[in-house]
Amino acid sequence: MVNSKQKLKDIKLVITDVDGVLTDAGIYYNENGEFLKKFNTRDSFGMELLLKKNVKTIMLTRENSEIVKQRAKKIKIVDLISGVKDKKSFLPKIQKKYSVKINEIAYIGDDLNDLEIMKSVGFCASPHDGLLQVRKISDYVCNLNGGEGAFREFSELILKYKKN
Repeated sequence: MVNSKQKLKDIKLVITDVDGVLTDAGIYYNENGEFLKKFNTRDSFGMELLLKKNVKTIMLTRENSEIVKQRAKKIKIVDLISGVKDKKSFLPKIQKKYSVKINEIAYIGDDLNDLEIMKSVGFCASPHDGLLQVRKISDYVCNLNGGEGAFREFSELILKYKKN
């Protein structure tokens, strides 16, 4: 964890996937075809705690969901970037917009479409139930599953080593 401590103290921006990290990756349909997603309020409080220490959070998702847009509007995040198939391609835009170096970015993801961006940032993590390929390349694997507080656990880890 010594190397990880060094990496974590420089983090200024956290990027999170949505489905499988902030949710349990399930989609619930009713008889009218409308769907629901379950979010964990502890995760959004983790975003608020990060922001108090000047660490911004961005949601970066493949989905283009109204539910996610509503959730992003309600909680303390800086930005929502949705409908993105190639997440790594957005890194230069994010770096420029938020004036951060690559080593100052942390990412948490759970699935194959997260692999390339995870390999590119300063620190990366996976929920406990992330795919094996994702867990293998992660600097940190959470004890909690996606949608069950994994982001909050990740945020607390960052805050533990963050320099003031």
